[in-house]
Amino acid sequence: MPNQLISKQPTHYDVIVVGAGPAGYSSAIRCAQLGLKTACVDNWRNKKGQRTLGGVHLNSGCVASITLLESAKLYHSLNHRISKHGIHAENISVDIPAMIQHKDDIIDALGHKISEVFAHHNIDSIHASGKLLKARQIEITPLDGTAASVLDAKHIILATGSSPIQLPYAKVDNEFIVDSFAALNLNSLPKKLAIIGAGVNGLELAAIWSRLGAETLLLDAQESFLSLPDQQISREAYRIFSAQGLDLRLGARVISAKKSRNKVIVDYQDQEGTHTLRVDKLIVASGRKPNTENLSAPEANLLLDENGYIHVDENCRTNLPGVYAIGDLNLLGPMLAHKGIEEGVFVAEQIAGLHSAIDYATLPSVIYTDPEIAWVGQTEQSLRTMGVAIKVGTFPLSATARAQAMGKTEGLVKIIAHAENDALLGVHIIGAHASELIAEAVLAMEFSASSEDLARTIHAHPTLSESFHEAALALKKMTMHLPL
Repeated sequence: MPNQLISKQPTHYDVIVVGAGPAGYSSAIRCAQLGLKTACVDNWRNKKGQRTLGGVHLNSGCVASITLLESAKLYHSLNHRISKHGIHAENISVDIPAMIQHKDDIIDALGHKISEVFAHHNIDSIHASGKLLKARQIEITPLDGTAASVLDAKHIILATGSSPIQLPYAKVDNEFIVDSFAALNLNSLPKKLAIIGAGVNGLELAAIWSRLGAETLLLDAQESFLSLPDQQISREAYRIFSAQGLDLRLGARVISAKKSRNKVIVDYQDQEGTHTLRVDKLIVASGRKPNTENLSAPEANLLLDENGYIHVDENCRTNLPGVYAIGDLNLLGPMLAHKGIEEGVFVAEQIAGLHSAIDYATLPSVIYTDPEIAWVGQTEQSLRTMGVAIKVGTFPLSATARAQAMGKTEGLVKIIAHAENDALLGVHIIGAHASELIAEAVLAMEFSASSEDLARTIHAHPTLSESFHEAALALKKMTMHLPL
């Protein structure tokens, strides 16, 4: 992909977007659709040193992760589940480099699609590092070593995303102690693998490598497992993942990790004292931080908090006129790609004089494990803490014919409604295709549906989605496929 930073390129734009991840490219595309002269500055390079769009999310995040997980699930199914269907296969093997290449091919194809959309809308794509200067200017430093220059715009949108947090006691060398990017590019299967962090990222990586056959252990300093979802869902996830063979060690604080004789020696502490592990690879998956280092010059006076997040108002505006921060750079919502996409479109339309709102209360969250976990709205524990009168309906996927046919019976759907007005307050799922199923709940809540609306909506049978119907019926003890 050639750099469009050439001598004839204009130096003034209506909008300059810094960053080409989901938030950035969505914002740039919407700005261009609205007739704004737009440039997008991004410095991502793939493993071959070539420029590509899509940012961390596409190249080393969720898209890369779910692609490998789908491959791993196929391999695991062939070895452990397919015989139940009367199908027998022998000598099944896994080619890790070929699997990684398949993932890379998909990433490349999706990156090229973004480039095609940019070209269609005449967006100037600039392969460079961008730094915010005062007076709505961006200093761009090309990665090919050519001289830096300055562009200016009426509006600047900062969308540089986030990166893994580094731990001083487990320094990443990306050979034996690896970050989440390198963990998606291993060239061989580790026999024994440890992961620091049993949160979203750690569990998603564990789902991949454990299904491919690695003995996988997760160390998390927190005493409780998965604090973000509803506690009932978290307990079910802990039970399922433990039964799958994941070694989940909570209250385990890593104090040191170092390479020794082609192994990694990990020391950690828990309530029982200090322990030592010897593993082939150690993955550091202990959270993410916003990419705001060197994003702005000191004289720009961009306001950040103590953790590096950019201060914004409810419209994603920073303290600087005409400058916005979206996606992982702000604290308006969780670090999710679709949150960044919506903010990108939202800001573009603001600039064009259109006004719409983002409802963060109906923002879905997904953990791409197997089975998947997804939720929208509030949890039972948070509602009870606030003293809200609620009613709860649950339905196990094992009671649906479709889940039985698929051999994917683990998990449940949980619906929380207000006890008095029946408004939907939260929907929580663990099970196959939860990431797809949650969309029905998001739409229902967006249109202020009640649990009775769900109960009276005809769902196809047999499907996984009818578990929503049954969970809504469970609120009234009217399920069709359970003796409630």
